[in-house]
Amino acid sequence: MLRWSLESRDAQTRPLQDAVSNVEKHFGELCQIFAGYVRKTARLRDKADLLVTEVHAYAATETPNLRHGLKNFAEEFAKLQDYRQAEVERLEAKVVEPLKTYGTIVKMKRAETELQRATMDATRTSRHLEETIDNFEKQKIKDIKNIFSEFITIEMLFHGKALEVYTAAYQNIQKIDEEEDLEVFRSSLYPPDYSTRLDIVRANSKSPLQRSISAKCVTGTGQQIPTARIRKDQQDDEEDDEDDELEVTEEEN
Repeated sequence: MLRWSLESRDAQTRPLQDAVSNVEKHFGELCQIFAGYVRKTARLRDKADLLVTEVHAYAATETPNLRHGLKNFAEEFAKLQDYRQAEVERLEAKVVEPLKTYGTIVKMKRAETELQRATMDATRTSRHLEETIDNFEKQKIKDIKNIFSEFITIEMLFHGKALEVYTAAYQNIQKIDEEEDLEVFRSSLYPPDYSTRLDIVRANSKSPLQRSISAKCVTGTGQQIPTARIRKDQQDDEEDDEDDELEVTEEEN
């Protein structure tokens, strides 16, 4: 009779023991994986902070538009890391910690089951175990639902903010004026007096007549003579020379 009673109690307590062992195994695995997820997110935040620092350093060496665009990008990206930090803290508090507490809950339920099994008669044990396992299952479902809901909500909040920040960062990069920065870069290739020296070289390469005309234009002592007029004057000089030659020939005859 005693042996039957012990076997009966074992059979009655086994469902609760199995439920507790199942939770202990899988909640423990979930806790470790979520904790690793949070650590990797924190490391990603740290790498992103390094990226922000490097972008700022590089931007300081660049042309105005590129410098401004990169600086704005870095500021937006730094803002995103603030949101990522909040994500890490919330995941730790709302997901990892509740899973950790199940280690304590499991130990308590296992101790409670052993106590009931040792002290109660079969009828009372059966009734109380049914109530215990029912409450345990109800609480487990509620907790796992809350934990995963918190995880999803936290991730949605972060990625929603991330979309806003990345949109602003993208717009700042697209606003960089490539042509204007290219002109700035080209200007930086030559010293400040380059154009003055170039004008001197060009002036020295002109003919005496062109230098005379240019000098008058620069000093204001004369007016610029149209090219057509210069050509006409040269033609008239040539005609005068021909007339002089004809006169000399007639006199000789």
